[in-house]
Amino acid sequence: MDQPKIERVLRLMTLMSGSVEYTVDELADKLETSYRSIYRYIDTFKACGFAVEKVHGNVYRLAKMSPRYPDLDKLVYFSEEEAYLVNHLIDRLDPTNALKAGLQRKLAAIYSSTSIADYIDQRSNAANVESLSRAVREKKAVRLLKYESGHSGQIRDRHVEPFGFTTNFIDVWAFDLEDGRNKIFKISRMEEVQVLEDEAWTREEAHERLGMDVFRMAGHEEFRVRLRLSMKAKNLLTEEYPLAERDLTQDASGAWILETGICAVAGVGRFVSGLAGEVEILEGEPLRVYLRAYHEKFSKVFSL
Repeated sequence: MDQPKIERVLRLMTLMSGSVEYTVDELADKLETSYRSIYRYIDTFKACGFAVEKVHGNVYRLAKMSPRYPDLDKLVYFSEEEAYLVNHLIDRLDPTNALKAGLQRKLAAIYSSTSIADYIDQRSNAANVESLSRAVREKKAVRLLKYESGHSGQIRDRHVEPFGFTTNFIDVWAFDLEDGRNKIFKISRMEEVQVLEDEAWTREEAHERLGMDVFRMAGHEEFRVRLRLSMKAKNLLTEEYPLAERDLTQDASGAWILETGICAVAGVGRFVSGLAGEVEILEGEPLRVYLRAYHEKFSKVFSL
């Protein structure tokens, strides 16, 4: 939202919460805009959780709160990091929760209007997000200090060119300058981000956001799977991987069927191996091969 619109919205809120009752047309005149815009702003107030009451005719007001609540100009807003944390917690709610969408809409009004640079603690994840954001804007390479890799099990520095984020700043897309591949790096696994001020991008033409499957594995789609899930497996799947719900259907017997594309076999493989007896593989030979090797490897480990 640009500066004139922000000022207009704030003035409208003040007029609608004052002691004088204005019609929509009078508000439009005072703010030098159309009556249609006033109605759009009123709809936005409602969507963001403000209590808007219709007094009579086309007179609307922001409802008065109980005296124990502060005046509008004394309300405290969220910092970017606080909004990020709350949004992350809300996002972990079950997708079917009726309150989830409303909470996120209300938070979005705050989340999009704050500046992360003004409120971050330099020791927090948000500090790393800010450093990465600046590197993306200025097209600079960075060093991810003491990055904990879940894949290799190593903790070491990574030399990369960051170029984008996944939803809610959970991960960053970056081109790994060591092995020449685009990867996703989890921001929570970085101790610190060092922006290399004198090192501009050199591989921008190779930057590419790869696909991401429902098990949060990135890459080009390699194969498809069809799995028959028990109720237990279905519930665990949607709780841990909410995006999987869009690829779920029920067959004639009432069983749940997951049919989806897979970018890397390890993600779906770990899920299925942990639910032996609850999941039946209907399609997906690479998954069967992975599970046979996986179980053979660990049966030897536990037989020692």
